[in-house]
Amino acid sequence: MKPNSIARLGALATLIALAFPAAAAVVPPGVQLNATQTLIRNNGSEPETLDPAVAESVGANNITRDLFEGLTANDADGKIVPGVAESWKQTNPTTWVFKLRPNAKWSNGDPVTAQDFVYGIRRFLDPKTASNYASTYGVFLLNGAEAAAGKKPTSEVGVKAIDKLTLEVKTSMPVSFLPGLVSNNNLGALHQASIEKFGKDWTKPGNLVSNGAFMLKEWQVNSKVVIEKNPQYWDAANVQLNRVTYLPVEDGNADVKLFESGQNEMVYQLPPGTYEQAKKQFPKDVRNAPMLGIRYYSFQTQSPAFKDVRVRKALSMVIDRDILSQKVTADGQSPAYGLIVKGMEGADMADYEWAKWPMAQKVAEAKKLLEAAGVKPGTKFTFSYNTSEYHKKMAIFAQSEWKSKLGVNIELEAMEFKVLLKKRHDGAFEIARNGFIADYNDATNFLALVRCDSDQNNNFNCNREAEKLIVEGTQQTDAAKRRHLLTQATKMIMDDYPIIPLVQYSLPRLVKSYVGGYSLENAQDRFRSKDLYIIKH
Repeated sequence: MKPNSIARLGALATLIALAFPAAAAVVPPGVQLNATQTLIRNNGSEPETLDPAVAESVGANNITRDLFEGLTANDADGKIVPGVAESWKQTNPTTWVFKLRPNAKWSNGDPVTAQDFVYGIRRFLDPKTASNYASTYGVFLLNGAEAAAGKKPTSEVGVKAIDKLTLEVKTSMPVSFLPGLVSNNNLGALHQASIEKFGKDWTKPGNLVSNGAFMLKEWQVNSKVVIEKNPQYWDAANVQLNRVTYLPVEDGNADVKLFESGQNEMVYQLPPGTYEQAKKQFPKDVRNAPMLGIRYYSFQTQSPAFKDVRVRKALSMVIDRDILSQKVTADGQSPAYGLIVKGMEGADMADYEWAKWPMAQKVAEAKKLLEAAGVKPGTKFTFSYNTSEYHKKMAIFAQSEWKSKLGVNIELEAMEFKVLLKKRHDGAFEIARNGFIADYNDATNFLALVRCDSDQNNNFNCNREAEKLIVEGTQQTDAAKRRHLLTQATKMIMDDYPIIPLVQYSLPRLVKSYVGGYSLENAQDRFRSKDLYIIKH
């Protein structure tokens, strides 16, 4: 269809009362299930929270995705499917109506209602909740950004319970990807009575009331999180796993050893440089696929060391992404020279002009930039990363590139992931390891990492001219005009060098061959335990 705004919106409006097929673990004919349906999977780090409103890390969201279900969800292939909402429609460019399942229940047996979503979304956007995603997602809801900033009461946010099973969502702009956006549990329902009863302890085992396929059974900090099948879940009959244990192992080599000994059935990520060996050693268990994600380094652009864009540009230019991807990580990831990755919708990839220069030319130009900025050889910068063999190996490579090519000294600083999260949000760093996997497939998701007023902007840069283009673009109903404006804005921001794009994610891991339901089509790495099952072995 041509990007004619009237025709496009008209087509969307015809989704009225459209019933979508329910998603569940699909066990192929002839496959025999194991008598014991339990899974142990490594989660890469200790979750910083199990409150979906404030969950930020991939690890925390992996667990909350099992405990809670939003209006929509991602199936095993990453496609948007019904969650608590069994259907939805767009009635005009900025209004959506979601019809909830009458059999959706909380784990304590209470019905899930439209008012639960109103409460959850208002709480998420309330500045008192202090969610680092409030402005990121709030910007799409009518008065959402204003509520997140404390400028309007949350009661004025565009979410309304028409009746117990009908939720109306008003957006601040045309948001064609809203069904994908609301698959994120930050915008999901919460059980108000239990939160008010237990206060800050509401996420503890025995207190947490959830509406997903699983319930919280046990949480031993830095040891494991155990969840068990929720008998009240509307699709419980099609959930095969009875128990899932999440491990918080950050060390990739320890992760693999646990896999070898049978104490872990799903490795979070293979250590760098081990992918080829793993393919030989575990030919039936290796899983790898490209993802909508980017590994990058953040500059604290307000730090005296990095206020000058010439310094930031010089450090970005001399990192050899080809060697990084082929020799250091060596796991199928591709070099990245821009914010927008392959497969991302809503904007075009716009790599740096110098990306194709010979390295000698890049180094010569980078040296000129540092000299003009007054940075002398021997200057020291600090690089912060979370404890992991993978990130350490990447950091040592970057350290070597900067030292050997520019004479810059880098002090490496390792810490727990939750400590790094806080350090990045507080701006208490100079250069920091970072990474992002898409929450929904649209350029605005990645732009949140570099926008002026976004709580996901750990770089503290701000380009107001680019911001105007983004705002103009997001108001468009013409897809081509929107794409042009967002591409232009992205290029403008990247010319400020707030980050160093490194590689587009792929996630090589080991998954036991008897774990069924694991798809290589899931570009956001969102694997719900309800879609997995254990084959007889």
